[in-house]
Amino acid sequence: MFRMLITGMSGTGKSTVLAELAERGYTTVDADADEWSHWGLGPDGKPDWMWREDRMAELLSTSDGPGLFVAGTSVNQGKFYAHFDKVVLFSAPPAVMLERIASRTNNEYGKSPEQWVEVLRNLETVEPLLRRGADAEIDTSGSLEDVVAAVLRLADGGSPEG
Repeated sequence: MFRMLITGMSGTGKSTVLAELAERGYTTVDADADEWSHWGLGPDGKPDWMWREDRMAELLSTSDGPGLFVAGTSVNQGKFYAHFDKVVLFSAPPAVMLERIASRTNNEYGKSPEQWVEVLRNLETVEPLLRRGADAEIDTSGSLEDVVAAVLRLADGGSPEG
């Protein structure tokens, strides 16, 4: 069973691509949902969004179906990298991210000016850490069709570029 983690900052399109993959019949999990994540104490002892490790370990120990696409970003995701065939970083220019965050209706995060500052700070501090752990990076500022095609090329063992 092929397993891909799609990670990245808020507004890079993880949920949108995951929904499109699900629509096409692929098995998908939004690890940012409460069912898969919770607030816990991060490595620095401060509250942080983290995966429910027992649930994620159970999910990744199964081998049903041809493939699994998991999307999300958490402080403890690195513990699970060895269980994925590919870790893919989604990235986009800051203006694209903020525009998407402002217009989305399925997530309230990022609607206030204080949260915009947090998003931009995370872009500077967290995204480089995600980049180091990624096998590939996809710029998601293009069309949804192009991004999904790049993801599927990676899943088939190719490169994200057509």
